Amino acid sequence: MLSETLIKAINNQINYEFYSSYSYLAMAAYAHSQDLDGFANFFRVQAQEEIFHAMKFFDYVYQKNGDVTLESIDKPQLKFKNMVDVLEKGYEHEQEVTKRVYELANLANEEKEHATISLLKWFVDEQVEEEDNFNRIIKKARRADTNPAALYLLDDELAQRVYVAPGSANA
Repeated sequence: MLSETLIKAINNQINYEFYSSYSYLAMAAYAHSQDLDGFANFFRVQAQEEIFHAMKFFDYVYQKNGDVTLESIDKPQLKFKNMVDVLEKGYEHEQEVTKRVYELANLANEEKEHATISLLKWFVDEQVEEEDNFNRIIKKARRADTNPAALYLLDDELAQRVYVAPGSANA
């Protein structure tokens, strides 16, 4: 059985994962408004991943006989200047997610909650991948920022991204 402290912390993370999805949808909306459908696709896939993350925590709480408490999701307070700015805000957001996952891992370690530690190892690895993806795309976007043709090539590249649930045959 999970401690009340750990259940509360995981519930907070569930809420933050849903907020993350909402934030990525705001980024997708901005990309659509700029006629950059590939960037919009990238952020829509990010939003789907965040929902998967929330549900992974959600299912885990119930597997451990806990209760999930869903809270309201804050409206993202995001204003963007250009696509580089959007990507940088996405990267900053992923850094915050990483920080929160590490805090959860520290709590699980303190409580010697080994099943939760195992779950969070998956999230730690996922965050390494997420931050790396953003870094690589930001570098490309910075180079393309003043070159519309290059920006559209990057947009085409990002349009190819498809959501594949982790653990599925195509993952």
